[in-house]
Amino acid sequence: MTETGVGTEAGTGTGGAVPAVRIEGLRKAFGAKTVLDGVDLEIGRGEFFALLGPSGTGKTTLLRVLAGLERPDAGTVLAAPRRTTVYQEPRLVQSRRVLANVTLGLPRSARQAGRRALAEVGLEGYERAWPATLSGGEAQRVALARALVREPQVLLLDEPFAALDALTRMRTQDLVAELCARHRPAVVLVTHDVDEALRLADRVAVLRDGAFAADRRIGLPRPRDRDDPAAAGYRRSFLSHLGVGEP
Repeated sequence: MTETGVGTEAGTGTGGAVPAVRIEGLRKAFGAKTVLDGVDLEIGRGEFFALLGPSGTGKTTLLRVLAGLERPDAGTVLAAPRRTTVYQEPRLVQSRRVLANVTLGLPRSARQAGRRALAEVGLEGYERAWPATLSGGEAQRVALARALVREPQVLLLDEPFAALDALTRMRTQDLVAELCARHRPAVVLVTHDVDEALRLADRVAVLRDGAFAADRRIGLPRPRDRDDPAAAGYRRSFLSHLGVGEP
């Protein structure tokens, strides 16, 4: 494969289904350091895919390639055209009110859709609030509304819960799970947290040394119980691939 941009069609997957993301032979280096080395990946429409890995193994680079913010050195990257990203920080414009942040860059006609998105994340009535008045969890929900209003086919989540306190983190995880089940984008979540990946994802992969050390579908019923013996088995397996023991 010689295409090195991010295409806007994902091709035909297994059984004729059209995946939301297809990557073949992806390579990316920064100077002498190769961070992605021949990565192959296919993500179905509506599938929630979580990516684990030690720091510096290329998780965020892979996300940035999918977002079109990094150009691969080699390989083919095909993805559905409507892609949005939610980051660890909400990245709100402090000089704009909440609704204006949600519809940033969209035509004025999108304001009603912005209001609906705010209602979906539990922030109905916050349209004229200033970002500085929001809690961390509220600000991240505004960022989620900003992603939703664009009706993404691929939702990229770059450690969006990492800066939240434990209780807010769990509530926001539940909200993301609910929203993704309703809207059915393909989701790529980058996280360092094995339990977070197991709680949310249909499929979890571990990236090490530029390639996937594991890629497993999670066969657990929802809602998921951290104390389920089957969850413990998945946890041990992923921790082993990450090079650490059970805490």
